[in-house]
Amino acid sequence: MNLVSNDISADFPDSDKIYLNNASVSLMPNQSIEAMKEFLISYNSIGPDSKESELFVTEKLRNVRKIIAKIISCQPDEVVLTQSTTDGINIVANGLSFDEKSNMIIRGMTHEHHSNFYPWLKLQEKISVKNLPIDKDGFFKPEDLESLIDDNTKLVALSHALYNTGSILPLEEISKTLHDVPLFVDSAQTVGCIDVDVSKINCNFMSFNGSKWLCGPMGTGLFYCNRKSSELLEPKTIGGESAIIYDDINLAFKELPDKFQTGFRNYVGVVGLESSANYLLNFGLKNIRKKNQYLSILLREELSKIPKIILYGPEDPNSRTSIVSFNIEGMDSQEVVDRLEKQNIILALREIMEKKIVRASPHFFNSESQIMSVVDAIKKL
Repeated sequence: MNLVSNDISADFPDSDKIYLNNASVSLMPNQSIEAMKEFLISYNSIGPDSKESELFVTEKLRNVRKIIAKIISCQPDEVVLTQSTTDGINIVANGLSFDEKSNMIIRGMTHEHHSNFYPWLKLQEKISVKNLPIDKDGFFKPEDLESLIDDNTKLVALSHALYNTGSILPLEEISKTLHDVPLFVDSAQTVGCIDVDVSKINCNFMSFNGSKWLCGPMGTGLFYCNRKSSELLEPKTIGGESAIIYDDINLAFKELPDKFQTGFRNYVGVVGLESSANYLLNFGLKNIRKKNQYLSILLREELSKIPKIILYGPEDPNSRTSIVSFNIEGMDSQEVVDRLEKQNIILALREIMEKKIVRASPHFFNSESQIMSVVDAIKKL
């Protein structure tokens, strides 16, 4: 399907706003909102705590794991349901075993999202946290990574794409330099907008959420845990769903995904996420990527024609997501965002290191006419 010339705005709630903040929280398709409503009615009709509802919910959980596994090319039992990207990051940060000689490697402390920075920074209390030097777009040299790895390196933690510039790290190439050191990937900015294949990335763990590019509801997160790699992690939470008791007093964790599945109850969110994931797959992630690239290239090109516009991020569209970050020389970034929102145009204030920037992040349901309207509004600021 040619999404570039196809208007699908009718599939989403009617609005007079131009929403370009999908790297934060995306819009949900009407079908997903309706699926959540229907679930709540059915769930309450059959009795929330009954044998029939247990089977009903189990099927919903199984379905969402299957479709997420299809999207990231893994097995359904390797998909753990969480509430956020942050949850998955903390499962790894708190679950790995370290000693006083251990170290781990992260990328560009001041260029990283807090969710994929603070949990690792906290580990400095007991291990060495090494920081990769980066360029202005957040990229690093593979040889710099190799030089930091030693026999005591327990983990490398990287974002697949950056929340501020949209830079996509070449993880397939990077993973080849790790020499069996476990790799954690924060893919919050890629799953749903580009093809993500965990077997090609060769990561051990990956965390992302459902409410950004997957167009699912808030409070839905996913944690990929490679089946063999699950042995590296000890859960720091435990409950009746994640463990069994034997010999009256001894506990043992269950197998994946139950091992990390403690007290998850966002059933209605799972239903919405499954519906949204199906909606995306009907178009195909490659087609979604083409549409997003078209919109972001158009926006960058038109912005570059405006005097005093400063653009950030890689020039090569294949090296970035649809995120377009910019500033207007002489104008405060927050003021730009606020003035545009008064005109029903939703962008975001973010930062690159210490510099505040304006971030636009179109998704496949946005249109060329919306992009041009945004450009016209920026010209008049």
